[in-house]
Amino acid sequence: MTKRKLIRITTVPLSLEKLLENQLRFMKEFYNVTAISSEKNRLTQFGLDQGINTYHIELTRKITPLKDIKAVFKLYKFLKKEKPFIVHTHTPKAGIVGMIAAYLAKVPNRLHTVAGLPLLEAKGFKRKVLNIVEKLTYRCATKVYPNSFGLKDIIIEKKFVRKGKLKVIANGSSNGIDTSYFDPELFSWEERQILKSNLNIQKGDFVFIFVGRIVGDKGINELITAFDQLSNEKKKVKLLLVGPLEEELDPLKRPTKEIIKMNKQIISVGFQKDVRPYFAISDVLVFPSYREGFPNVVLQAGAMNSPSIVSDINGCNEIIEENKNGFIIPVKDSDALYKAMIKVTKDTEMKKISRQMITNRFEQKIVWEALLEEYKSLMSKYV
Repeated sequence: MTKRKLIRITTVPLSLEKLLENQLRFMKEFYNVTAISSEKNRLTQFGLDQGINTYHIELTRKITPLKDIKAVFKLYKFLKKEKPFIVHTHTPKAGIVGMIAAYLAKVPNRLHTVAGLPLLEAKGFKRKVLNIVEKLTYRCATKVYPNSFGLKDIIIEKKFVRKGKLKVIANGSSNGIDTSYFDPELFSWEERQILKSNLNIQKGDFVFIFVGRIVGDKGINELITAFDQLSNEKKKVKLLLVGPLEEELDPLKRPTKEIIKMNKQIISVGFQKDVRPYFAISDVLVFPSYREGFPNVVLQAGAMNSPSIVSDINGCNEIIEENKNGFIIPVKDSDALYKAMIKVTKDTEMKKISRQMITNRFEQKIVWEALLEEYKSLMSKYV
């Protein structure tokens, strides 16, 4: 029997690699899968790694109307030729471009996953434009999948789409977490000591870690302010920053950059393809983001047996339970963050249960199987 065609679209290949890691390899057992994104060389390599087809279109996270119209037209022609059964988009720009093109091409199942709402931080004219884009994306979709229950509530509250189009897959998360891969037992004591030595982390240091883009809306300005205060009081603490510094969109404040440069207890290692060794040498994840859908990094930290300090936003507050596997603080509150960081250095119980709490609710296979069942339910309408 010929497999039906499934097309997944993201704005950049990094989202395919990280947000949907190995999911498309799983789905190719049931569908003829094609991944569509920007950055042709990186996308091609992703396709080879996963054993799936790829198709390149020019997309960017920025607001670029002319480029986006060209992308819609190119994608429309591709979809008319391929006639897929499902087009499933992820990330805002891929969502609007992909859903309009799929709607015009009369693709029967047009699915969009919402993994965050950047518009919530926008103001004025930009906010109005982003509201229109969001509503149009959902209007063109046949189903919309918020990847957390909190995000679903926000979408209903803002009246972006009727409630009947919305569904949260499994317990939330776009991809779940592979706890056999994110397992602290894979890293020996010797391996950890070598990495610590290379990073000048001393015996007895309490290590906080942040993993993600080093930008303002990830709460980095507040994190650096809080840690700078903490490190002035406690010398046996380190902050490990794992992720790319992005200067174009939402750059850090100048004083924040200066502190990162001058504070010897802050260690920046840039983007790392494999973040597990860094979790393995860390004690607590600090993730004070302003907005998220369902953050993989908090799942990863938990699976690696690290508690988390997170901001009180949807997704984060569904993974972390206060005083059990971490602490929840108000958004944009460096003082509350500082107090939580002090508190967590004195807690020895959280590490004992952090991994189990993630495994029980967000194991990757649970999410993949739930999404597969959703796809199959769409097929049943045509039998």
